[in-house]
Amino acid sequence: MELTQYPFIRELLSLHLDPGEYVVAGSGPLLAHGLRREIGDLDVVARGEAWKRVVSLVGTVPAPSGHGRMAMLFGGDIEVFDQWLPISPEPDELIESAEMIQGVPFCPLPLVLAWKQRSNRQKDEVDVKLIKEYLARAEDNGPSS
Repeated sequence: MELTQYPFIRELLSLHLDPGEYVVAGSGPLLAHGLRREIGDLDVVARGEAWKRVVSLVGTVPAPSGHGRMAMLFGGDIEVFDQWLPISPEPDELIESAEMIQGVPFCPLPLVLAWKQRSNRQKDEVDVKLIKEYLARAEDNGPSS
């Protein structure tokens, strides 16, 4: 699966952000791992020059979570945050723990699972199940001792 087939990924890449300065969060990692074929938008956590670039393009508003600031690009297709959810690691930790998939940094699925479980939102129930099944398969197929 080529990630650039998804318009949100193409839009993100068109910003030419340093991949060491942002990470795709939310449901984006499920898309990257083939667990979902569609998502409503792309959530990104950014810092440093990547955050400054985004802010210079559109400005910011308070994040819906009440935690940090958010910039909306491409008519809301991409939402860039300077903080993620209050129950998640700080931006530096999220960004530094990113896994690169086809040149795009994504939050690792165990982190996505942790905040989706803690958020306890009905809309995340299917994602929690998909991630758990995926991680269980990966563990079953991992290297044997």
